[in-house]
Amino acid sequence: MGLYGENYERAENLFNTADLKAGRYQSRGHDGLALQLDVIEVHAYTLELKLSYDLLDPVSGQPDPSAFIRVYRDTQQCEVTHCYVGRQWQDVLGLRPSTKVMVGHRLRMNSFLNKWLDYLDIQGHAPHTLLRADEKLLAANA
Repeated sequence: MGLYGENYERAENLFNTADLKAGRYQSRGHDGLALQLDVIEVHAYTLELKLSYDLLDPVSGQPDPSAFIRVYRDTQQCEVTHCYVGRQWQDVLGLRPSTKVMVGHRLRMNSFLNKWLDYLDIQGHAPHTLLRADEKLLAANA
């Protein structure tokens, strides 16, 4: 569970999840890529997020890469529930994956999240760069 705890710390440093409300947030780092954070659900002890860039896969039209993330505030853990990085889960795991294959896949997804969150930190993403999408529109029109 050390990886999930580290993911939580990285996510907290980047997004300050206690202040997030349901909706879409955007941030732009030093790499110039527009990061999107969708807060899907906010519960007392958990948060459901979708993290992606404003890039679309030409085949599916879906944001790529993207990760669906569950933040457990009470246990201070953060995990990827599923990813979309160019392929569907059936293409990666097969239709009936063994427990070993499934656990290995979840470990790879959460390692991917850990590296991505570290990269975002290096690129200058932080709570002060994260703006609600509607606030960003208001600032552009002012």
